[in-house]
Amino acid sequence: MVDQVASAKTPSWLVPAQSASLRLDAFLRRAQPHLSRRTLDQAIGEKLFLINGRAGKKGDRLAAGDSVAFCGPAAWLAEQPPPAARFAVPIVYEDDTILALDKPAGMATHGFSARDDATLANFLLTRWPELYDVGKSRWEPGLVHRLDVETSGLILVAKTQAAFASLRAQFRRREVSKTYWALVWGDTVDRGTIDLPLAHDGSNKRKMRVIIPSGSGKPPRTWRAATQYRKMGAAHGMSLLEIVMATGVTHQIRVHLAAIGCPIVGDVLYGDQGKEKFGLERHFLHARGLEFRHPGSQRAVQLESKIPGDLTEVLERLGLTF
Repeated sequence: MVDQVASAKTPSWLVPAQSASLRLDAFLRRAQPHLSRRTLDQAIGEKLFLINGRAGKKGDRLAAGDSVAFCGPAAWLAEQPPPAARFAVPIVYEDDTILALDKPAGMATHGFSARDDATLANFLLTRWPELYDVGKSRWEPGLVHRLDVETSGLILVAKTQAAFASLRAQFRRREVSKTYWALVWGDTVDRGTIDLPLAHDGSNKRKMRVIIPSGSGKPPRTWRAATQYRKMGAAHGMSLLEIVMATGVTHQIRVHLAAIGCPIVGDVLYGDQGKEKFGLERHFLHARGLEFRHPGSQRAVQLESKIPGDLTEVLERLGLTF
């Protein structure tokens, strides 16, 4: 057990004898089990945890009786995302058990601690505080899936735990159809399927990479990923694609399109460095449609999100209007 000394301004803990010799990072994971390893490592790196009044390092060994204190805002250690009423997100669909929102580009789907206060999860808890108890994690209230920060479009949310379980099962069985629009560099074929496994990029934690089986060396952990696309139009060396995902791996569309030499316009992380951005402050990828079975009635549900203004302006400039 870890003894906490109550304080409104400076949360602190006394190290008990049974925790002596623990590293600071291991001690904090016991003291604050609701926070991720990444969140705690970040706070330690910013010198927000003190050992006997001095900034600690994650590998520092603790002794019985040491005082560990957090010198950042106490609210950052909260056990759930804070509500945030300063912004609104369009509601595409809502009933008693599910809702769908149109996430804008630039907004994270969720955070990893109460330090993150401008995510979709914060908005959800402002409007629907009952979602605190829905889902697999307190930081992802009711969220059935995610979108990248720069990707706009449809996000599906469960309002009950039963609905969450049903929808997650549909995702696992690949029964949910997810449709995207992407503007990419290059003139693609009319239709195609990219079926290449993905793995984390060992040289950049932010990235995923395609894995081509070689038969030599120890293979990394991979995820099967399949992306189908249809060319809707082409202009000025670019193609507008409608994409259907058969799987849902992190950055899947972005990595797959880059792998065939057609990176998404504005996607600096996956190969669009130094090219024309057309005034965009993000990549041209929008979650356009969702099809699934309603977790209550089992009826088929089809939802659609309009293409946002910043992307529409680019299409109009290129003469690609729909």
